[in-house]
Amino acid sequence: MQPVTISGTGVFTPEETISNAELVTAFNAYAERQNSKNADAIARGEIEPVPMSAEEFIVKASGIESRHVLNKSGVLDPEIMHPVLPERSDDELSVMAEMAVKAAAIALAQAGRTPADIDAVICAASNHERAYPAIAIEVQEALGIEGFAFDMNVACSSATFGIQAAADMIRCGSVRAILMVNPEICSAHLEWRDRDCHFIFGDVCTATVLEHGDQATAPGRFDIVSTRCLTKYSNNIRNNDGFLRRTRAGHMQDRRDMQFRQEGRKVFKQVVPMVSEMIQQHLADEDLTPDQLSRLWLHQANKGMNDLIGAKVLGRTPEAGEQPNILQDYANTSSAGSMIAFSKYSDDLEPGDYGVICSFGAGYSAGSVIVRKAA
Repeated sequence: MQPVTISGTGVFTPEETISNAELVTAFNAYAERQNSKNADAIARGEIEPVPMSAEEFIVKASGIESRHVLNKSGVLDPEIMHPVLPERSDDELSVMAEMAVKAAAIALAQAGRTPADIDAVICAASNHERAYPAIAIEVQEALGIEGFAFDMNVACSSATFGIQAAADMIRCGSVRAILMVNPEICSAHLEWRDRDCHFIFGDVCTATVLEHGDQATAPGRFDIVSTRCLTKYSNNIRNNDGFLRRTRAGHMQDRRDMQFRQEGRKVFKQVVPMVSEMIQQHLADEDLTPDQLSRLWLHQANKGMNDLIGAKVLGRTPEAGEQPNILQDYANTSSAGSMIAFSKYSDDLEPGDYGVICSFGAGYSAGSVIVRKAA
């Protein structure tokens, strides 16, 4: 089996940001309007009032302080409460492809590679802006890459599943190098009018170059020691939007289930032990112990979840820097979260140091990638 190396990563970050203060102001203005509009029904006990949000509530619930978005004006308008993105013609580069191309340029430069060195493209993300043609093929065309491309979706675990798919193809010798991109327009599928989740997501795109380890020359690269994927079906995180929407009665209604929804407490209780046990077993199967890990790059969904998973895996409270969080600045960026953390907090590791890239989310799905800093 051929060795596989992560030789470059890149992060495209949208320019616009929304602070918790801005978000709370907009949400509470919406809530006040709704409560005023429905005052009589609320008084009769027919409906519940929309609860107010607060900065303290958001930070305590998630650890999030800000988020990057492609468009903030629509999100912050109490009459709209979602991003407003101009429609593009079929001849224009799609939004996801544009994000991916920008992140890919950074990753390729870090890897010391050009599109001519890449044999395939994987677009692994939670919410693709169309079913077909594949976003990955559009990215392939835009970059001038020969070979093949495909999309895949395993929700927030898409990047780690994408790494396993890419690594398997490189290991068996069918390709030399693969570009994986994770463009996430999470702001478009979030229900910004729901107090319990209106703060969760942000937009971003990450890109990763994986190649045959014996051919990689970029400094700071990481060898992939082992990969593992796990899924267990759950309805606790769900989005029902899709082409079947028009086949159902009332399809034009603005239904709550057409955006992101979750049973947060159930997710926390069920996912934390599942992920912790997966990482521990993965390490044991590779004859590694938790104290050999220098870094945990976990999915960036909730600081409380990450802190607890880190403590369970290491058997102690993680020290500063051992389990870096970026969600305070980016919020939850779905599949891209763990890759942002890896990209931003891996340069300081020494050759031979071990780390784990881990993602988890809807499905339930979880992916674990053990890496070692190359000499």
